[in-house]
Amino acid sequence: MLETLKALADPCRLRLTAVLLSGEFTVQELTRIMGMGQSRISRHLKILTEAGVLTVKRQGTWSYYRAAEENGFFSAIRPAFKHGIKALPQRAEDLAAVAIVLEERRRRSQEFFDRHARQWDDLARTLLPLPEYRRQLLEQLPEGVTVLEIGVGTGGLLTELAARATQVIGVDHSPAMLEEARRRLLDRGVSGVELRLGEMSHLPLPDASVGCVVANMVLHHAADPQAVLTEIRRVVALGGLLLLADLARHEREEAREQLADQWLGFEEEELRSWLTTAGFTNIAIERIAAVTGQESVLLVQGRRTE
Repeated sequence: MLETLKALADPCRLRLTAVLLSGEFTVQELTRIMGMGQSRISRHLKILTEAGVLTVKRQGTWSYYRAAEENGFFSAIRPAFKHGIKALPQRAEDLAAVAIVLEERRRRSQEFFDRHARQWDDLARTLLPLPEYRRQLLEQLPEGVTVLEIGVGTGGLLTELAARATQVIGVDHSPAMLEEARRRLLDRGVSGVELRLGEMSHLPLPDASVGCVVANMVLHHAADPQAVLTEIRRVVALGGLLLLADLARHEREEAREQLADQWLGFEEEELRSWLTTAGFTNIAIERIAAVTGQESVLLVQGRRTE
């Protein structure tokens, strides 16, 4: 308890901790948000991490800092801490800076997919091979419901979803990707699919409006995965299902530049924690093992029960 209180007893460290309650950020991002030099930020991060207020997650050559869940005392005082930080003199400026950093992450992703829409399928298949997992994903799809696919890309999964669902809505943040998806649906004579331009963190749908959400290989592109899962829960109807397929944690650092990946996959317990925080229950995670040259895939189910 004493170490936690001592670590927090500094105006800069209070601001830093408050910022990291908003998401996970690298040292470079935190220097921009806080308007401080890297050595100063790193020193404060070291103190807060050693006190157990923060944890650090290594992702290749990048390190992401976030508020710790394991510190029992800090977890106990977190509600009061969140209330108190509203009065910090620079709180509004810090939140605005956080929004700018997240927007830059989002914009880099959109610009990448707009540039590479035509070549995306071949690019992804060549640079990041995966085991076959779509059959297992589709087998979990409920029948007779409206299905939302987030991040449709070139529409590779939409045809199969349309064959099983009452209605399919596809959302993507890249106009070029949506155009490729429309072309594919037209070429295959698929109807009953509505495509919408939108962000996965701000879905263009009303509350509780779909029976199932499919997020196939998109969460690792998200600027803020936790916010995306919370937004997904908003649009899922009571009793509805989230089906998520994404990369297990890997070390292919080149995926950041070549495929615009924000995250090098996820740990199972990390996803489980985020889903629980977002309000999903009945969470099940299956790992599809990779063979040589591939990366493993996590198939995740979560249900909205209240």
